[in-house]
Amino acid sequence: MSIPRSGRQLRIASGGYEAVIASVGASLRTLQKDGRDLVVPFEADEVRPGYRGATLAPWPNRIVDGRYVFAGVEHQLPLTEPSRGQALHGLLCWTEFDDRLVLDDRIVLAAVIEPQSGYPFRIEVEVEYRLDADGLAQTVTARNLGTDAAPWGTGPHPYLVAGPERSVDEWTLTLPASEVLTVTPDRLSPVAVEPVSAHPEWDFRAPRPIGDVFIDHAFTGLTRAGGVAEVRLTAPGGTGVAMTWDERCPWVQVHTADNPGVDGIHRIGLAVEPMTCPPDAFTSGVDLVVLAPGAEHAASWRIRAL
Repeated sequence: MSIPRSGRQLRIASGGYEAVIASVGASLRTLQKDGRDLVVPFEADEVRPGYRGATLAPWPNRIVDGRYVFAGVEHQLPLTEPSRGQALHGLLCWTEFDDRLVLDDRIVLAAVIEPQSGYPFRIEVEVEYRLDADGLAQTVTARNLGTDAAPWGTGPHPYLVAGPERSVDEWTLTLPASEVLTVTPDRLSPVAVEPVSAHPEWDFRAPRPIGDVFIDHAFTGLTRAGGVAEVRLTAPGGTGVAMTWDERCPWVQVHTADNPGVDGIHRIGLAVEPMTCPPDAFTSGVDLVVLAPGAEHAASWRIRAL
């Protein structure tokens, strides 16, 4: 039997939730609660559209020009976002992950980033998806198998869906972030962290409709309850979805999925991407995880229906 384009299909279910994980990129292909989509899905026999549902590692977001210096050595990564000249979303998005554990409500997948040009480090990446009555939890664990310290960052890339109105314009967003990382308009390269009060179009600390606002920015200064930050997205009909994460992700990227002129995908979901570090952290060093030889680092997040 041929393998679908998105890889092997691993289905888990529990507490009224059902998810399908595609083995290529350890990607969240579908997530439903009682038959309602909580993320924008894609077909099994489809090349995953962009980074929809992918696991991002060993860095999330962009490294400007693909260049960085680590431990005094300059590295050049492939420019995987050619239109902007950036290295985007890590090295595992198109990697086939192996099964480590497959249960009815839980799977664990693993892959190894082998030393290569631009990232000469060996990192084992383990991705766990677990379903229960509180939704879908994903945990990404990195282990440094090499002999040198390595830079590390991670995050997910789901496009959340609040309800049947398939346009973010109609949804209400609550984003408890007091600061936003401004970017250049052409390449989305980081400029400066500024208060959202100086950019009211991106201030969603009080819930309000997204409307026609364009968002493709990283946010920080997160307000947390019990150490947990929560983004909430609700639809006019009363349905919704929430995403939560702890202090291991001090940043979150939010994107309104703008694809002007492309029918069927323009603003059909809201990307919410908790991140262990901001864009271009390999260069800035801000919140960058440095994995010592033999060390490991884990980060997790959860999606649940409202």
